[in-house]
Amino acid sequence: METGPGRSMTELLAEGGRSISFEFMPPKDEAGAEALWRTIAELEPYRPTFVSVTYGAGGGNRGKVVEITGRIARETSMTPVAHLTCVGHTRAELERILDDYRAAGVHHLMALRGDPPDGPRAEWTPTEGGLTYALDLVELARSRGDFRIGVAAFPEGHPNAASRNADADVLVAKARAGAEFAVTQMFFRVEDYVDLVRRVRERGVDIPILPGIMPILNVSALKRQGELIGADVPDDVVRRITRHDDPAAVRAEGIAVSSEMCEQLLEAGAPGLHFYTLNRSKATREIFERLAITV
Repeated sequence: METGPGRSMTELLAEGGRSISFEFMPPKDEAGAEALWRTIAELEPYRPTFVSVTYGAGGGNRGKVVEITGRIARETSMTPVAHLTCVGHTRAELERILDDYRAAGVHHLMALRGDPPDGPRAEWTPTEGGLTYALDLVELARSRGDFRIGVAAFPEGHPNAASRNADADVLVAKARAGAEFAVTQMFFRVEDYVDLVRRVRERGVDIPILPGIMPILNVSALKRQGELIGADVPDDVVRRITRHDDPAAVRAEGIAVSSEMCEQLLEAGAPGLHFYTLNRSKATREIFERLAITV
């Protein structure tokens, strides 16, 4: 069952050595729902520190997210972390959503500014009567109840940040406002993650920063997503994977590259690994096999 508000994510992350966690998306239809719950069942035996459920821009998935996170809290041994964004909501609406989460037994949140409807590189315009920054949402959640709060981090810097130092300042401010852990967006250079952690530690903040891992299965799709969010896919990674013609070989090489990056991140001191599953478990479990992570 869900751990409740009494235990902090810092405590959860400290248990049993390194953390593993998974991110899911609300399904679009009944077939997607069946696939999601099958994936949850396949990954639960790995005893993740937490699982998060994304929250669509503009609130379109609000009901589904509350339903999914509540069911995870009631029916599984896993701790659900519900996403919440500023996009498309007034402050009063956000307060009601927080109340819905609490009523569903969900006490852990990912507090995000969220992307504009036209994508992460579009100009950001706050909703009238709403909040402007993720920092504002952290402060609201802290004032509204006993929520445990995670936030986003950006190894290559947020697309709207003036510099990596400025971006680190934002993460530090969110931590000092009450966020107790951070999860990075996907990235492909270990040194970018290490650099982010160094900048935050130099500012006197020791918030756990979990690297977000997107298993590499399709280079062209990955490059498109990277361009959208500002994550660069290194040329050496592209060359290594695209030297193969057979789709199965491309996929196997991608899993190998992802696994090696995970190993390097753990060796560099990452407190764990957070996997973007796309509601499928196979790639994550293949990486676990290479890392000798067992149930």
